[in-house]
Amino acid sequence: MPQPIYMDSHATTPIDPRVLEAMMPYLTDHFGNAASSTHLFGEYAKNAVDAARGQVADLIGCSEEEVIFTSGATESDNLAVKGAAYQYRDRGNHIITSVVEHHAVLDSCKALEESGFDVTYLPVDKYGMVHPQQVEDAITDQTVLISLIYVNGEVGTINPIAGVGEIAEKYGILFHSDATQGIGKVESEVDELKVDLMSFTAHKMYGPKGIGALYVRKKDPPIQLYPLLHGGGQENNIRSGTLNVPGIVGFGAACELCKGGMEGEARQITVLREQLYHGLSKRIDLIHLNGHPTQRLPGNLNLSFEFVESQSVLLGLKDIALSSGSACNSDSVEPSYVLRAMGIKDELALGAIRFGLGRHNTEAEVATVVERVAAQVDRLREMSPLYEMAQGGNYEVAIPANGETS
Repeated sequence: MPQPIYMDSHATTPIDPRVLEAMMPYLTDHFGNAASSTHLFGEYAKNAVDAARGQVADLIGCSEEEVIFTSGATESDNLAVKGAAYQYRDRGNHIITSVVEHHAVLDSCKALEESGFDVTYLPVDKYGMVHPQQVEDAITDQTVLISLIYVNGEVGTINPIAGVGEIAEKYGILFHSDATQGIGKVESEVDELKVDLMSFTAHKMYGPKGIGALYVRKKDPPIQLYPLLHGGGQENNIRSGTLNVPGIVGFGAACELCKGGMEGEARQITVLREQLYHGLSKRIDLIHLNGHPTQRLPGNLNLSFEFVESQSVLLGLKDIALSSGSACNSDSVEPSYVLRAMGIKDELALGAIRFGLGRHNTEAEVATVVERVAAQVDRLREMSPLYEMAQGGNYEVAIPANGETS
């Protein structure tokens, strides 16, 4: 059997060996509860959590007390959206978000609608981008929260959220961003992005699963969030529960590695992404790039192949880890809601494949993936009467020869 190739880094990343090394003592010898600081076991744990909090804060350019640890980005999104909405309900009941958010935000907003909140779901352009003026136009005197994704996990588009943050500040409205796919891969300093709340997680940046964080800006007056979990009052009474010390240590180590190597890693991965894109484009006709051509995540390549369905392509590539969309929806046979929102026709959306490159991928792997994907697409198209008709000029294709959407 050939060695499997992993190109699904937007779903999750492998733990970096250096991260695992940092975690191991806290899975064995230093197993104490960070809240039990009256003895050495608890003190070791508390000191490790404090150090890791500093590493996380350093990556995003904030103070340590502004980092709240959670179980992951889904909890962070829920805490930010629901926590802010419930806390400031006396000020208004209107929330602004977009149609291409992660389901952790979308479903939180749907739940709030059931509780009497009004939600505006902004449309996106053909690249999956929301523009600041759209946000300003949607603001009412009842708006209490704006929540917009930083980097789209399906198509890689980077939203201009700093401009949105300026608008939110102008109107005195809290601004949250799900930055899960961006942090550790592109510059994500909170003052540059002008966010009040920001969600992220360790397992998208070569850290462990089950640990994430919510950035909560220190303001005057302080931002208050209604807690989703009640109990021991950990994390400034915002998120109760025994701290996941090994996970937090790993999160911190992953953030420190990203801080030191992000710029060079982004260049390296971008080169591999372009090699992959150009290699596939030379081998396969009727191919379309989904997402912004330049304002995109370095490791993201989302392509639609006409006259094939992505699920059929992936079934023939079991030893290559790819996906047909976000990890939360990769088993669905429905067209991606993100691609539909971008105006992409269903037949193209059903033929979309997401390639997620990471720090571990090589040029040799890229070359192999090009050959294997091209062979699989060719094989499937040979069985397609529509493709045969299109080759003979008897069927109108959805993608013109130049690769742009018709």
